[in-house]
Amino acid sequence: MGYITAGINHRTAPITLREQVAFSADQLPDALQSARSHTGIEEIVILSTCNRTEIYCALHSSSAETIEMYYGKLIDWLTHYHQTNSVLLAEHAYLFYDQEAIRHLMRVACGLDSMVLGEPQILGQLKSAYASAQEADTAGPALNRLFQHSFTTAKQIRTETAINEQPVSVAYAATRLAKQIFSDLSENTALLIGAGETIELTARHLCQQGVSNIIVANRTLERARLLTDRFGGRPVLLSDLSQVLHESDIVISSTASPIPVLGKGAVERALKQRRHKPMFMVDIAVPRDIEPEVSELADVFLYTVDDLQDVIEDNLQQRKDAARKAERMIEADTFEFMTRMRSLDAVNLLRNYRQSTEAMRDQELEKAMQWLARGANPEEVLQQFARSLTNKFMHQPSVQLKNAAAMGQQEKLEWAEKLLGLDSNQKTDSTQDA
Repeated sequence: MGYITAGINHRTAPITLREQVAFSADQLPDALQSARSHTGIEEIVILSTCNRTEIYCALHSSSAETIEMYYGKLIDWLTHYHQTNSVLLAEHAYLFYDQEAIRHLMRVACGLDSMVLGEPQILGQLKSAYASAQEADTAGPALNRLFQHSFTTAKQIRTETAINEQPVSVAYAATRLAKQIFSDLSENTALLIGAGETIELTARHLCQQGVSNIIVANRTLERARLLTDRFGGRPVLLSDLSQVLHESDIVISSTASPIPVLGKGAVERALKQRRHKPMFMVDIAVPRDIEPEVSELADVFLYTVDDLQDVIEDNLQQRKDAARKAERMIEADTFEFMTRMRSLDAVNLLRNYRQSTEAMRDQELEKAMQWLARGANPEEVLQQFARSLTNKFMHQPSVQLKNAAAMGQQEKLEWAEKLLGLDSNQKTDSTQDA
């Protein structure tokens, strides 16, 4: 049994490539089935967020040849599914296998691999990705063991360290950046596009900074109303965005739309209505919600998730000690998981060995019973039974030991002594007599 992880993230790939290979929640069921069909890998989980697209797999073999083969198939599938440049994708993609794949998943679950160190949203996104794979029947027992162990590790780290005590999420970074543009946020109107976890967290941070006039635009009015009921403000449909855009000093967008929901033309018209009063905009979505050309407008301050990195860096120091402790915990948990998986391999081997020896025993016992039924001498039958059973038990190990000796594989012979419980200092009778 082996594990591999293939993908790209904010450290290895620019946003232009990340948005090309992003998956919406609606795409995941089809994508999971497509990936399994194309690659032949039975157990697959796909995680897709604004900062990463990663594919987690369990394989029946962890040989180098098998890993390379399936990695190539995964990159090939991802390229064809999204109709993107295969050379560019391979250039920015990474591969982790076995222990490194296990460690990487745990680091992702704990937020140690996030743009925002220790950010809590990724754990929920990872659980959703795993749930989607379960529903699509692409998450089997091997991935179940790995993901459940990772979730437990993440919970333990958040409980025992201060990894997420300081608010340094993307939503918090966007709010802090807004404070650098507008000194008093209580005087500004904020338009939040979308109604997911990121927008909910953004609304909470804005309220904490005194923003009371919030507009939430979403594809469904009911979902938008859930947020405005909680944080105040008014809900509007995404289709009515142009009617409220001119009111907004702050615009923060995070939807799952595959195409931009806000274009340059709409922003230009809003600026005219505002008499060119500046607008601060943050596009957290991948693919992007706001057309990049909007940044060309003189009275707009447009930022993407990548631009937030500088803001986030200022908040990381307080989490670094906690992160170091978390890394040590992950190392220990990775070792524990690997040890457990290796012991499971031994259990399977022992089960097969027992079944094999029991089959030999039953075959020889049946012969002995037949001889007894024919009236053969019981003592002779028992002696023959013992000799035949011993010979059968000895045959395959003897062949392998002779081959190892002929090939000069001394380490195998030494290991066999330990496996068979033999004393290397013990001499046979013939040797002693000589």
